[in-house]
This record gives sequence, C-alpha cells and structure tokens, in this order.
Amino acid sequence: MAQLFLTIGSEEIPARMQQSAGRDLERLLVSALDEAALAPSDTTAYWGPRHIAVRIDTMLAQQPDREIEKRGPRIDAPDKAIDGFCQSVGMSRDELTQEDTGKGTFFFARKSEKGQPAETLLPEIVNQILSQFPWPKSQRWGTSRKSWVRPMHHIGLLLDGKIVEGAFDLGGDMHIAFSNQATGHPFHKNESFTFDSADSWREQMRDHFVLADAHEKTELIKAEIAAKTKTLGIEVIPDEGLLAEVTGLVEWPNIIIGNIAPEHMELPEEVLITSMRVHQKYFATRTIAGENKGAIAPYFITVANRLPAPETDKLIQQGNERVLRARLADAAFFYQQDKAQPLSDNLPALDNITFYEGLGSVGDKVKRMTALAQEIASYITGANTEAVKTAAQLAKTDLVTDMVGEFPELQGLMGGYYATHHGYDNDISTAIAEHYKPVGASDTVPSTPTALAVSLADKIDTLVGFFGVGAKPTGSKDPFALRRAALGILRMIDECDIALPLSDICKSASKLHDFDKLDDDVSPFIKDRLSVMLRDGGKKEPLPHDVVSATLSTAGIENPRLMMRKAAALKGALDGDEGAKLIAGFKRANNILSAEAKKSQDALPTQIDAAHFIDEEEKALFTAIEAIPTKAVESEADLMAVISSLASLAKPIDNFFEQVIVNHEDEAVRANRLALLNRIISQMGSVADFSKIER
Repeated sequence: MAQLFLTIGSEEIPARMQQSAGRDLERLLVSALDEAALAPSDTTAYWGPRHIAVRIDTMLAQQPDREIEKRGPRIDAPDKAIDGFCQSVGMSRDELTQEDTGKGTFFFARKSEKGQPAETLLPEIVNQILSQFPWPKSQRWGTSRKSWVRPMHHIGLLLDGKIVEGAFDLGGDMHIAFSNQATGHPFHKNESFTFDSADSWREQMRDHFVLADAHEKTELIKAEIAAKTKTLGIEVIPDEGLLAEVTGLVEWPNIIIGNIAPEHMELPEEVLITSMRVHQKYFATRTIAGENKGAIAPYFITVANRLPAPETDKLIQQGNERVLRARLADAAFFYQQDKAQPLSDNLPALDNITFYEGLGSVGDKVKRMTALAQEIASYITGANTEAVKTAAQLAKTDLVTDMVGEFPELQGLMGGYYATHHGYDNDISTAIAEHYKPVGASDTVPSTPTALAVSLADKIDTLVGFFGVGAKPTGSKDPFALRRAALGILRMIDECDIALPLSDICKSASKLHDFDKLDDDVSPFIKDRLSVMLRDGGKKEPLPHDVVSATLSTAGIENPRLMMRKAAALKGALDGDEGAKLIAGFKRANNILSAEAKKSQDALPTQIDAAHFIDEEEKALFTAIEAIPTKAVESEADLMAVISSLASLAKPIDNFFEQVIVNHEDEAVRANRLALLNRIISQMGSVADFSKIER
C-alpha cells in the first residue's frame, strides 16, 4: 500500500470558495483513483487562503492485473466495421472470439491487461482533474490556456514520499512541474521549503506560520477570542458565517480587540453589528454581567493575518478604530437624516422602484399587501385590522432611506426604528421590523399577530405574483427564493396555530394582481413544500414519508394547519399493533374489491342491509363503521374524532377477516359483505389515501 499527497499553492483564493474547493479536489481525486482500480481510502482535505490539498493514506501502489472484455459488431457486419473494432482494441480479427448472445453472434475482444504502477497513472489523472476543476470563477494568466481561480505557484505531488515525475501543462508554453516544495506566510518566512509527506508538509507549514488545517484554525480563533474577551467581561456575539469567512482570510490568526467611540454606541445595535461585519469583518461583542448584561459592548474584535507583536498590534488596533469611526460616523449621519423624514413621506418614492417586470412597482406591491394583510388579519387571533393596515402601508418605506441604501441587510429593521421614533405604537413598529421573517430555517417567525398578518401578506403576494408571470423555480434554481417564501408561510401557520384558508387567500392575491385566475402550479408547489416540512420535522418530530403522502394526496391547501395536524394524528393512530392491523385490513379489503372490479363489469355493491348479516364479526364491523362520523372534517375536534374512530376499526376488521368468508355461496350475503368492505375503503379514504402507507 502507498500514501499519496497532492497540494496546490496559488495566490489568494476567495474565502467563500476554499472549503468547496478542498472537498472537490478530494472527491475528484478519489473518484479518479477508484476508476483506475487503485482503491484509495482514509482521505483528508485541507484548504486555506493560498492552498488546497488532499492526503490519501492508503491506496494501491500498482493496479491489479485484469481481464478486459469488449463486445464488437456482429460476425456478419461489414468488414469496415469489424476492422475498425479490431483497431480500437489493438487486436487482429483472428484474435477475436465469437459468441452467440441469444440476439445474434458477435465478435468479442478478450485480453489480459497488466496493471500499471500508480506513478505512471498519476500525472494524467492530476492533469485531468486540474484542467476541469469546477471553480465558480477562474482566470488565465501569462500565456496560459488553462485557468485556475488565481495564478498557480506550485503543485506538490508525492507518492510514498517520492516526487511523482511530471508536470501540469497550462498551455501556451507554460507548465508547473510536480515537486515537493511549498511556501510559507506571505509576511513572515515567505520562503520556499521542502516536505516528504503530508505530515511533514503540515509541520513545515506551521513552522512557516501557516495553519494548513482550516478546522484547527477555526478552533484556535474561537479559543483566542474567548480568552481575550473574558478579561474584559465581554463575549463575542456568535456569527458562524463571519467566523468561516475570517478563517479563510488568514493563515496565522492574531486576535486584536479595539474600542468603539462612545458617541456611536447610541446607534441601533443592528447598525453597529452590520457596519462591523459587512465592511470590516469585525466581530461584535456583548457584556456578560451587570445591569447591561446582554447589551452590545463598546468593543470589536478583528483577526489579523500576522504574528502577535505589541507595537504592530497597537498600530493595527488604532488603524481599525479610525476606519470604524469613519464608517459609524456615516451611519450616524444617515440615521439622523432618515429620522428627520416621516416614513409616510417615503411612500411616493416607492412608485418609482420597479418590483419586477409584470408585477408593477414596489408601491403597487404595498397596495396589494395592505389589502391582503387586512383579509388575513381576520383569521389571526389578536390582530388589529387598523394596525395591520398601517404596518403594511409602511413596511417597505425604509427601502428608500439612506441607511438601507448603505446596508440592505437592515431593511425592515430600520423601518421599525423609524416608526418608533415617529410615534407609532410598538405593535406597528414590530410588524414593520419583522415582516420579512422568517428568513431561512434557523430564523424565528414574527412575534405578534400584526406582524404575522403583514409577513404572510408579503410572502403570499410575492409567491402568487411570480408564479402568475411565469417566474417559477426550476430544478435547483430559485432566484426569487419562492421555496423559502412558501416554507415561511407554512411555518407561520404551524407555529402560530393559524387556521388560514390558504387557497382562498391565494386566490384573493391573484385578483389583486389582476390575473385571470390563480396559477395552477401554486397549490401543488405549496403542498410539495408542506411535504418537505413535515418529513424534515423542523422543531417537531419528522413524519414518515408514507404518512405524509397519504395525508396530502387527499386535500388541497384549503387548510394547511388541519393537514399538518391530520398527518401527526394519523402517524399516532398507525403506530403499534392496532395500527398495523388497521392497515393490513385496509389492504386486504382493497385487494378483494380490486379483484372483484376486474372480474365484473358491474359496479361494486354499496348498499348494506343488516338483514343479510350472518356472523357476529360482520355485525361488529358494521357497528364500528357506523360509529365513524360522516360529517365534513372542518375542525381539529372533528379530525380527532374521525381518526380515533378509524383506529377503533382495527380489531373488528382483523376479526372479520379471521372468521368471515367474503365469497359466500349466497349472492345476497356476498354482495352485502362486499358493500361492507366498500364502506371501509370509502370511510378511510375520506381521511387519507391509505393505499400509500408502506407497512
């Protein structure tokens, strides 16, 4: 067995691309070695600002010998076809064998092929991988004809510590020979060094102030931040996205804490955090004790890419403080300017912003949202219609403010602050601030009834509108985040227990768009998202896919909350022995009726006559069926009553099939028993499609 190590050094790789690049290199290399029958295993990927690498601890040093078989043309094929096949396999016609396959007699090429050494195969494998590497963006440099994310500097390729002879051909008379060399930190020991294994490379990288393992680097950053902030009585505000980005920006992290000017601590917390995060890649902090516990602290954390040194660190701190002071001074100016103008004064400007071609302006969207939100409010307990109307009208007004122009991430939030400043009550301010929620699976739903109404209206208007103009998600592409919008709608309905007639609301939204009708794909799209949500579980227990399928196949989107409750209740009813008996009985009844339907052209019997009952078991089953409520399921109480009564069918059905023969010699008795089974299928089918249950 052998160990393989491949590393590529280049100029700085964008942080967002590093992890996927390391994983892609690992995946492509393992796949190519598998295809070459070299059996790679025990792999590790590395990535950083100026390197990606893969180590494979175990692989074959040489391919095993193998028998190769290739089928050629029929023996009566034209000579030209046969000669072409011979040329492709490197054999004469006499060396081919003939074999009758049952579909004719064909030529076959069979020969033994001796396995090649890994070092012979690797140069071509590496060239193929690097030539077709899936960078989101790449570039050429010099006279090269092949591209990479940034100009390459070196390629290390070792097999059992020895350099594999070869080079990567970049075209244009440019090539990079495989070597055992890499370079250190660009500011410290920026010199070339040699290595003889993956472990040696990691150690040498560390000696040259580069942490090659991104996971190790992330943990070091977290530990150093925790140690330095503890002495100040503060802690970092968690930000996994920023942590991942910073990890990709530095090779030797150095944690430096700076101060925020006191006059800027009056800015909203979100403004401070966003100013630091977006432009400067600083971490925000909060206090961990005292009366201000949990409040944002007047410190920021930056991660420098160099060795700690008191004088240099002080200069870096001061420089970052000056830059942040300027940023926050701009933010403070925007904040004061925006507060000077009432939100309602911004409404006319929304008419000048196109929402989307065919969907009018943002001003048009606001008008639709306002009407729709008031309709939705009637279904939400505690929602004040007037507050909903005002919040919906003002929800988008911060889009034309200076602050949101500078920081689009703060849309909604700034509107909430400005609404409070201008005297709107907390219900309206909160609704404006939260109407984009939930943004993603990890986000919370809006916290008030008014905010829920506005958020639902916003998302439903967007979903119905984009479907109406044909801008629908396709495959994995969803540029307008319509899947996220649908999941947000369903989460609010579920988590806030809203009995919303979603189908009717979507039709109202369609009318507000002046569409002829609601697009036919809206309901299936929402049901598909509901299926995903129920199967994933989210904050609740995931439901089996067959239970979800059985539940959703019998309904539209008239009442999603009821569908969610039905799926959960159905799972409970089907769990355990009684549930298994109920499903077994349903399937047996369904099979008998299906067989009868095939044998006879007449309709299956549906009329049950108690006078034709003979056995106690069929009488008991009829009594159990009659106890099932027949009125339409319009509430959760109705639903639970029906499912509970269905569960009570398990024993009578089981006893019926144990003791009763359906195909009785008396035709009237037989028809009566078939009608009894028909009633079971019909009653159960009114709740769910039990044929989809896979147990």
